[in-house]
Amino acid sequence: MKLAFMYLPMEESQIQKFYKGRNVFITGGTGFMGKALIEKLLRETDVETIYVLIREKKGKTPHMRIDSLFDDVIFDRVKIEKPKCRNKVEAIPGDCTIAGLGISIIDRQKLISNIDVVFHVAATVNFNEHLKLAYNINLNGTKDLLNLAREMKNLKSIIHVSTAYSNCQRIQINEEIYDHPVKSSDLEALLEKMTDEEVSSCEPKILGEWPNTYTFTKALAESLVKEMSGTMPLGVFRPGIVISTCREPVPGWIDNLYGPTGVAVGTISGVLRVSPCDTSKRADLVPVDTCVCGLIASAWDVAERKEERKPDNIPVYNYVASPENPILWDEFLKLNFLHGVNYTPSSAIWCPYAVLTTNVYLYWILRLLLHTLPAFFIDLVTYAIGGKPKLLKVYKKIHKFSELVAFFCMREWNFTNSNTQKLWKKLNKTDQDLFPLSMTTVHWTMYFRIYVKGVRKYLLKDDDSTLERSRIKNKRFMLVHKILTIFFVCLTSYIFISCISRLYNCILGI
Repeated sequence: MKLAFMYLPMEESQIQKFYKGRNVFITGGTGFMGKALIEKLLRETDVETIYVLIREKKGKTPHMRIDSLFDDVIFDRVKIEKPKCRNKVEAIPGDCTIAGLGISIIDRQKLISNIDVVFHVAATVNFNEHLKLAYNINLNGTKDLLNLAREMKNLKSIIHVSTAYSNCQRIQINEEIYDHPVKSSDLEALLEKMTDEEVSSCEPKILGEWPNTYTFTKALAESLVKEMSGTMPLGVFRPGIVISTCREPVPGWIDNLYGPTGVAVGTISGVLRVSPCDTSKRADLVPVDTCVCGLIASAWDVAERKEERKPDNIPVYNYVASPENPILWDEFLKLNFLHGVNYTPSSAIWCPYAVLTTNVYLYWILRLLLHTLPAFFIDLVTYAIGGKPKLLKVYKKIHKFSELVAFFCMREWNFTNSNTQKLWKKLNKTDQDLFPLSMTTVHWTMYFRIYVKGVRKYLLKDDDSTLERSRIKNKRFMLVHKILTIFFVCLTSYIFISCISRLYNCILGI
């Protein structure tokens, strides 16, 4: 008896259908998320042209920078699958710090006439950025982009990329735009009257409950988006802490040391041994490839919501892990240690080891014992043999970095993400396969093996040929570490017992 099998045709991808023949405008295209976004659009959609706002930098023209952009390993796969993909990307010379985005009249008219979809990814992510510059990029850049978008004749969707921590002064963060206590126009007028020094001295008072200029200006930018939205097809996308790729186009790709990646590099290199952190708190980490899938899908979703366009009904997508697939800082640290042993950097100065604490006094004591004093003696020896001491300077930067991220490592937030969950359920099977945006698709234990390997390969530029030698060196470090630990435990016990014994004898003597 012959069995007849029925093969059901794959459903048509609604997202691919939406992007086919579309012209896309991206700001922040040379950044970490921007590069991943461009690559995914080129590889999985049939867009007509991607226009990228890009400024001249270090003597390189915008067009030269676009060419060098494709030298990044993240584009290797798409260059093989779609050899002519470079022809679909066009540079638009401009700068978010300049009025009107610094775009020429000719390029402005080109964008007004052609653009269908806009992704506003550009922002300064430097937590310590001077308030005037942070305002100029994150607020004025957003205002100028919205004014440009308002003139676009064929605009179907515009996505403003914010951050899940724009409202970090709250504990409960829903998918809505909150009213900011400061009006952007009032702050702009104030900043214009003040010198840079005056702004710096008044900064804590201006920021209020916000911990830094980044989160403060991103929250203010959301309010501006709501104020200027009108009937534009606009959405706000709020990613959590964006880290390396999970699956595509290459697993583990990352190009920056921001946030927890800096901690990971420090710990597996043996440089960072103590840091302020509450390991019982949730870490809202998201891989950049799943994040970009959410970003692309949200633009499609905004275009679908034609009847719902109102200034007080802007769809907000909290793209975070905690509601569906939470991970604690304790798990983050343990998984990095677990895999860090197998992927030790060749430049490591000690085995992976770190103490995370919520106790400020313990942190300062351990910082002195584990960072400052060893660095001082190593620099002293380096100087004595004619070298250039640098470890104390390195630790000065590490301590500054630790204090900046401590706010986010010592707290946790209750995020809702119903819009993001609804978006995932709205996708048909084909789109779910092509754009796996759901954080439920991420297996953290498997992911962090890829993550640590990617950090070693793409950030530290360590070739696999050095791996075996690094593992042998790490085993030696671990042996010495255990010997030293036993020695100090014995020494501490001896001192403690001696003190107790003397105290006892003194009491008996009395």
